[in-house]
Amino acid sequence: MSAAPRQLALALEHTESFAREDFLGGPSNAAALKLIDLWPDWPHRAVMLTGPEGSGKSHLAAIWAQAAGARLTAARALEESMVPGALATGALVVEDLADGAFDERALFHLLNLARQDEAFVLLTARGASLRTSIRDLGSRLKALPVVTLAPPDDTLLRAVLVKLFADRQIAVDESLISYVAMRIERSFAAARNVVARLDAEAMRQKRPLTRALAAEVLRTP
Repeated sequence: MSAAPRQLALALEHTESFAREDFLGGPSNAAALKLIDLWPDWPHRAVMLTGPEGSGKSHLAAIWAQAAGARLTAARALEESMVPGALATGALVVEDLADGAFDERALFHLLNLARQDEAFVLLTARGASLRTSIRDLGSRLKALPVVTLAPPDDTLLRAVLVKLFADRQIAVDESLISYVAMRIERSFAAARNVVARLDAEAMRQKRPLTRALAAEVLRTP
């Protein structure tokens, strides 16, 4: 009987909550979280949020979008014709800017129209240095204030591991958390990957998720 909830939980896709109360703060993301909480009293209406994969950019963008009534669009999906509609609420998130992966004319039009309409824009990217063929767009991007999320410290990484296991309805002890945290890259992406890997292996072997099982799994490339 006790195994039923566990099996049911694993039958569902594991979606991460982007609610404000589920964001785990720490020194690595304090400046970015402060920026989000400071809205609408931003010193500039367009801001770029940068950080490595899985560092929390999308979570913070979702928190801000909820507060600001902002629409969200992937940078790769942005088209010039959709710019006026995208800015209709006066606030917009453009996620995952990357070299060669967005329409430069559309973004240039977006930044110009946002300035004209005094709309708020939050851009996210892994890094602030983006190569563009439109010189004026490059200048606009370089002029934007940039807030960067750094890799998590040990305390935050452990807290993230606990939360990720809890999201999967897995109770783990501190020894397992410590063991895993010391053996993975210090990043949120690595934490997500290892939790998924350990969960899948525990289910495959029909064994409880213990430090011993983690040691076996993490020894395997």
